[in-house]
Amino acid sequence: MWELEKNLDQPMDAEAGRLRNMYREKKYPTILLLQLAFQSLGVVFGDLGTSPLYVFYNIFPHGIEDTEQVIGALSLIIYSLTLIPLVKYVFIVLRANDNGQGGTFALYSLLCRHAKINTIPNQHRTDEELTTYSRHTYDEKSLAAKIKRWLEGHQFRKNVILILVLFGTCMAVGDGILTPAISVLSATGGIKVEEPRMRNDVIVIVSVVILIGLFSMQHYGTDKVSWLFAPIVFVWFILIGILGAINIYKYDRSVLKAFNPVYVYRYFKRGKSSWASLGGIMLSITGTEALFADLSYFPVQAIQIAFTMVVFPCLLLQYTGQAAYIAQYNDRVSHAFYLSLPKSVLWPAFVIATAAAIVASQATISATYSIIKQALALGCFPRVKIIHTSKKYVGQIYSPDINWILLVFCIAVTAGFKNQSQIANAYGTAVIMVMLVTTFLMIPIMLLVWRSHWILVTLFTVLSLVVEIPYFTAVVRKIDQGGWVPLVFAAAFLIIMYVWHYGTLKRYEFEMHSKVSMAWILGLGPSLGLVRVPGVGLVYTELASGVPHIFSHFITNLPAIHSTLVFVCVKYLPVYTVPPDERFLVRRIGPKNFHMFRCVARYGYKDIHKKDDDFEQMLFNSLLLFVRLESMMEEYTDSEEYSTRELNQAGNANPRINGISIGSNMDLSYTSHDSIIQVQSPNHTGNSQTFQTVGDEIAFLNACRDAGVVHILGNTIIRARRDSGLIKKIAINYMYAFLRKICRENSAIFNVPHESLLNVGQVFYV
Repeated sequence: MWELEKNLDQPMDAEAGRLRNMYREKKYPTILLLQLAFQSLGVVFGDLGTSPLYVFYNIFPHGIEDTEQVIGALSLIIYSLTLIPLVKYVFIVLRANDNGQGGTFALYSLLCRHAKINTIPNQHRTDEELTTYSRHTYDEKSLAAKIKRWLEGHQFRKNVILILVLFGTCMAVGDGILTPAISVLSATGGIKVEEPRMRNDVIVIVSVVILIGLFSMQHYGTDKVSWLFAPIVFVWFILIGILGAINIYKYDRSVLKAFNPVYVYRYFKRGKSSWASLGGIMLSITGTEALFADLSYFPVQAIQIAFTMVVFPCLLLQYTGQAAYIAQYNDRVSHAFYLSLPKSVLWPAFVIATAAAIVASQATISATYSIIKQALALGCFPRVKIIHTSKKYVGQIYSPDINWILLVFCIAVTAGFKNQSQIANAYGTAVIMVMLVTTFLMIPIMLLVWRSHWILVTLFTVLSLVVEIPYFTAVVRKIDQGGWVPLVFAAAFLIIMYVWHYGTLKRYEFEMHSKVSMAWILGLGPSLGLVRVPGVGLVYTELASGVPHIFSHFITNLPAIHSTLVFVCVKYLPVYTVPPDERFLVRRIGPKNFHMFRCVARYGYKDIHKKDDDFEQMLFNSLLLFVRLESMMEEYTDSEEYSTRELNQAGNANPRINGISIGSNMDLSYTSHDSIIQVQSPNHTGNSQTFQTVGDEIAFLNACRDAGVVHILGNTIIRARRDSGLIKKIAINYMYAFLRKICRENSAIFNVPHESLLNVGQVFYV
């Protein structure tokens, strides 16, 4: 108890500032930073590194006219690599991380914290007190404040941003399907260089076997194989860099003229064939978005060092060397990488290339897991199983459901097309659309989060679109040649995500509008009109405030209720993590003799419910700590800072010690501060009692827990009204109902034993 009193005396602002500094980007020693940069090669850059295997073949599928055409294409590759991966992503977009987390949903979470654009309005001002909930305040007359008000002003704009984020996410998932297919197929294609008579079906079978092996290894986690991957990719980059330099010296040094941007202009002057080849040139920058999505594994500085010191120069050397080779041998564009190798290193290079292709696939697969986890946490994807694969790194996860779905689609694409060019067209479509989504999301990020000058924002947008729009027009022309594949994947995932989000939103709105009034609860009296039997009832609800309608449904159909009730709300916030000591917010509902509490368990989109976490134990410990702190707060009645009366009147800014919110004795609602006069209730049968000391109440709670804990889950089923349109009926009655049926239950997520589980069903119409 003395320790708790000592904690109360600490200045809260200083403590909060100290904790916020803990969750900012860490400063790493130089040696450790170089070590992390080396490891990042094996996780982040595999996709970019394997692009030389197939870029020139897809630029010139019908052969080469002259050397200047090769120099023009090389010039475009050089400046595309410079402007998009180097300038845009490595030095600008990576800075838009959410405390080290990257990807489309990380950008969305940043926006949700700085503007109220979250379509599910379950946030509360106490969430903003989290040490990981960083945001800015604006001058009312500033441009940032005007844009913030404009975004918040209409629901349509919020929905547009959400759909944009979902579309970018779906395209990133499509990238995770197509990258393994094209990388492995291109690498194994090297067999035909040595064995030209080998049938293409054999190459496809070998690729499928490698893909099955790759996806079967995923459950071991990135941590187990990263030490193997990093040396492979490092050797790969050194190999392609050296071979590129040798080819420049050996074949045609005139290709170095490609560093002059004038050849870009000359290339486009050649006519429609140059515009058609842009889809192939764009493959040189594939993997850039995965670089951002995989940011959670390594600090920004490590990725910047690895890219500028190893990846970028080696890629430039390799592309220039390949251009020198095909400038001299115009008829050898197909498999130019392998044909340009000395015969003595062909098979070692083939083995390293295949291993690098597997690593490249790993990068996008890991990014897909991360993206799905973020979407799930923000209510935009059905609940799937998420496994934490590393005890050292929080961001390393695995989803068996998503893993096998990706495998099926990868095999379907590889075996269905059998053609590298068509897969490349599909791949290019997915990549460029994700890049465009990132560009559009960076505009409000730069204005609201960074508060950049509008001229800098305009400059960034124009430079990005000058490169990306031509690529977009090129891939659109190839939709009928394989580019339709990612659009189909994106449409399917987008429908699933939006229908799930719509159903989740409607369920939440129903809970909000039908919650039970406190006057009704108080009118029932301490026994709630029932027999209060020994035990603890944990009633799970979507609401962070108020008593859910499912509770009134429960007590009107059963003759007894537990002597202690805790309404548990599990909600996800637009932050990457919630520190464990700030996870639970506990408040009392009604007078003490009602024995009713509310507990809000808050999680970030990177937090995972691990099997070894005892959610019930953590919740009960938070409840006991709240009772102790509440009694201590009542002792400070002469203190204006900790006065219970002041807390009742303010209704906000509740002191928080070790994550426990010290609320008023009677929690009426977060959404209303109107005082409600307690209704005198008639005598009811029950075992309500008033405690003389805090020790008595703690002993009572412990006795209730020893008597047994029951988890009461509300199973709210939504149906479309009879007068609803056909599309709405299909979306709600069939699609959402099917997704609810196949997704994981909350009881499985929190490891609730079946013998302690009680489901309460309810149907409502939207």
